[in-house]
Amino acid sequence: MIPPTPGRIEVITGPMFSGKSEELIRRLKRARIGRQRVACYKPDLDLRYQRDSIASHSALTYDATLVASVAHLREELLPILCNVDLIAIDEAQWLDSSILPLTSQLVLLGKRVVVAGLDTTFAGEPFGSIPSLMAVADEVTKLSAICMVCGAPAIHSQRLGSSQELVVVGAGGLYEARCRRCFLPYADDETSEQLELPVVSGGFGVH
Repeated sequence: MIPPTPGRIEVITGPMFSGKSEELIRRLKRARIGRQRVACYKPDLDLRYQRDSIASHSALTYDATLVASVAHLREELLPILCNVDLIAIDEAQWLDSSILPLTSQLVLLGKRVVVAGLDTTFAGEPFGSIPSLMAVADEVTKLSAICMVCGAPAIHSQRLGSSQELVVVGAGGLYEARCRRCFLPYADDETSEQLELPVVSGGFGVH
C-alpha cells in the first residue's frame, strides 16, 4: 500500500488582538470553497464568546467542537479521520505537550493541520506547545497587534491587574496589546481602552 502524501502544519501566532482567530477562520472558509473537508476544535477553557464556535474579536465565527484535552481531541478525531482533510485547532496554547506527537501523526496521514495560539504568556515567556509547533511547522504566520499605549506594532499581551495565574481567560478589559517599549508584564493597572467582554478565569491544568 502506497503511504499518503504527507500533509502540512501551519501555525498562526502572535499576541492577543492580532487577528489570529480571524486568520484561522479565513483559511477555513477558503478550504471549504476548495471543497476540503474541515474539522475545527478549541479547548473547553475558551468560553468568551460562543461555546460551539471559534470567534474573532471582530465577531467572525466558525463552528467548532470543544475538547478538554489532547486525549479528548484524539477521541473526537478518530471516528471521522478518514473523512477530514483539514484539522483546525484554535487557542492551542492551552493544550498539553501531547499535541506535538498527535500533530505529527496527522501530518503523516496526509492531513493539513492549522493551529492558532498565543506564542507568549502575560509575562512575555514562551507559552505552552506553540513555540515547539512553530519549530516543526511548514509555515508560521506571526501576526502583530497595535499597541494601545503608543500605536506601534505590538507583540505582547499586557494583562491588566495583579493576578499571577498563568491562564486567566479574557479579552478587552483584562488584556490589551503592547509593544516592547510599553509592555510591563507585572503591572497592576486596572484600566483599558479595549472593548469590555465577558471573562472566565481559571488555572492551567495538564490533562
